[in-house]
Amino acid sequence: MGVEISIDYQGDLHCTAKHSLSGKSIITDAPLDNGGKGEAFSPTDLVGAALGTCIITVMDLVARRSGIELTGTKVHVLKEMTSIPARRIGKLTVSITYPEGLNLSESDKTKLEKTAYTCPVKQSLHHDVEVEINFSYPL
Repeated sequence: MGVEISIDYQGDLHCTAKHSLSGKSIITDAPLDNGGKGEAFSPTDLVGAALGTCIITVMDLVARRSGIELTGTKVHVLKEMTSIPARRIGKLTVSITYPEGLNLSESDKTKLEKTAYTCPVKQSLHHDVEVEINFSYPL
């Protein structure tokens, strides 16, 4: 079963996208460096957000099976554009910071890191998009 997303172009480089299952909507704007006002996520910003949220979501699915609680984990995504060979996302750097007090074994760390690198969004990105994932563990 597919998920439908209905998009209405509002003009002035703004779109409203509606998720068919939930009825929730998001608004996009073109980025400042491409004629937009930066009033909302740009379409390429959404790719970065999709990667970050996908990574933590699938990591939590795996963590739950081992009784690990990831609530409080922070994910930061830096999206960098390139114009070579065409305007596109050049690099996405994802930084994952686990909450204080979370004790992970080396086996758990390996399992969660592997999960991050194999999330569906990461697997859907073109190989020319560089993806770097950094993990910060509590001391």
